[in-house]
Amino acid sequence: MENDERLRRPAGIRTVRLGDTKVSFVPDGAIQGRPRRWLPDTTDETWAAHPQYLDASGHLVASVGGLLVERGDRALLIDAGWGPVSLPAEPGGPNGAVHGGALLDGLAELGRDPAEIEAVAFTHLHIDHLGWAWRLAPGEDRPVFARAGYLVAEPEWARRDLSAQGVTEEAAAALAPRVRTVGDGQEIFPGVRVQVTGGHTAGHAQYVITGGGMRLIAFGDALHAPIQVDHPEWSCLYDHDPARSAEHRRALVAELEQPDTIGFGIHFADAVFGRVRRDGAGPAWRPLDV
Repeated sequence: MENDERLRRPAGIRTVRLGDTKVSFVPDGAIQGRPRRWLPDTTDETWAAHPQYLDASGHLVASVGGLLVERGDRALLIDAGWGPVSLPAEPGGPNGAVHGGALLDGLAELGRDPAEIEAVAFTHLHIDHLGWAWRLAPGEDRPVFARAGYLVAEPEWARRDLSAQGVTEEAAAALAPRVRTVGDGQEIFPGVRVQVTGGHTAGHAQYVITGGGMRLIAFGDALHAPIQVDHPEWSCLYDHDPARSAEHRRALVAELEQPDTIGFGIHFADAVFGRVRRDGAGPAWRPLDV
């Protein structure tokens, strides 16, 4: 675990099965995060003691993409990456380089046409999660997810500010009619339920997927880096309500310790699927071999 390359490299397609349900991470790209800026409660000493989380340039590697949930012929996507983007490092800012745009290629590799996806459910409305949702399919005059409804937790939609995420007024106007708000505990797809958590954003949600006697918690941006599993008190720079976010993280880590439970961390580099074991035998986030 100390030298696990998965913690600091961009993610590939990764799949787990929960009975009859197939769950796949579809990468779109990655964000380089400056560790002390992303997690302001940390110090240089923190990262000197935990170099396994940093790439060769000293950045956290935050994967971006979507979680494809397939059951028979039906398909749901949770989050939609950043979309085609290539941004240089921000001088003095929290981010290093950003790149995206691979999501559609990943769906094709998995044999799934975006037009077949019946719904896109969002953990929250930040640009690195909704990027492809407001774009047209390459070379066509139709949305990428032509048949999909867009599912957003009610408090998240009520407090939306799409312009702050780089979505133009025209694109926001096209997106809005497709949105259906959902509530806490609602089943949105066979075996998939919403849990509204708040914290990271006003209406941040996570999704609990069950099947085959297992459950998977897709916890969105409740956790931005695996090191937070050991330190749930550490909030991210981007958390809207750091205190509430930390409170939720503590409860989440306890849930992830329960038997037959898998976590999905969308920003966890190439270690997106894992289990939590706080047994003193190493870091608590234990990536699955998938």
